Amino acid sequence: MKERDLIEQIRRLTGSGSADLLQGIGDDCAVIEKTAETVQLLTMDTLIESIHFDCSWHPPKKLGRKVVAVNVSDIAAMGGQPVFALLSLGLPADFDDQWLAGFSAGLTGACREYGCLLIGGDTVCSPDRRALTLTVIGEMKKEQVLYRHGARPGDTVWVSGPLGLAAAGLDLFRSGEMPDIPELQLLQEAHLDPHARVGLAVLLAQSGLVHAMMDLSDGLATDLSHLCEQSNVGARIMAERLPDYGKLTAAADFLQQDPIEWMISGGEDYELLFTADPADSKKLLKLITLCDYAIYPVGSIVEGKGVTLIRDPGEKGSDHEQNISYQGYDHFTVVGGASSRTP
Repeated sequence: MKERDLIEQIRRLTGSGSADLLQGIGDDCAVIEKTAETVQLLTMDTLIESIHFDCSWHPPKKLGRKVVAVNVSDIAAMGGQPVFALLSLGLPADFDDQWLAGFSAGLTGACREYGCLLIGGDTVCSPDRRALTLTVIGEMKKEQVLYRHGARPGDTVWVSGPLGLAAAGLDLFRSGEMPDIPELQLLQEAHLDPHARVGLAVLLAQSGLVHAMMDLSDGLATDLSHLCEQSNVGARIMAERLPDYGKLTAAADFLQQDPIEWMISGGEDYELLFTADPADSKKLLKLITLCDYAIYPVGSIVEGKGVTLIRDPGEKGSDHEQNISYQGYDHFTVVGGASSRTP
């Protein structure tokens, strides 16, 4: 059973919900009405040792930061601001005090950075590995919430930054090579210490120009497929438009990998993926530039189903048009993966 099939099976068993529940299973967060004008956003993620992180190369302070960032990214995916967090921490009985001190410093520091307060949680003894679960609660205006289901045929598909860096960094760690090359160390850092795009997300939500949005955690191929399925549309992505291809060149040469695969399937980008009317492109670019952010048009929404990658027809060894639907990370088909979020 694939991850999305498992989620759908659980969703069917949950019942009809309540009047206050505006969005349940199927988006980046649950959305609950707080007042007539505001909503709460709720999300939860779990990171398991040897699946989502390896302590032999992941410093505890940066791991603490990452636990916060990957959860806050879900709040950002809907345009919200994180407010509170709850931590469930599973540790072996013989856990290292210094490791815990570093992890705690990273986690609390990241909470301060994103403006959310750790208010409680749970600690348990885990038989053989660390298990880290964080719940984050966010807030925003009800009328500004950005869901996955609003994409329309003709929309431009945008991303908020380079893709594939964290996946390339993970593969560098797994290779056992620790090259003293700044370009490669940048990729490793992208895996160790990602950043949620909260400021940009809030700006996009307030602009009223975005039709649908989510964050990129399981790879463009899978996450865009989720957005398209929720919106009952398809998408075409132009490989030549994927941003900052050059940052992956050194790692691709070093590991003999195809950088496009990292960019569409790698996961853990934690950039924003969103769609908007092409007529509003100039407005979006002007708005983003004034606030020192960057966004990149990478394709378009089309009628039909599925996500198609369009490559250069002259590129050696590749199909010009490739169906990449759901070809990103899946927790139940890949062991030792790079992603940490369950949609």
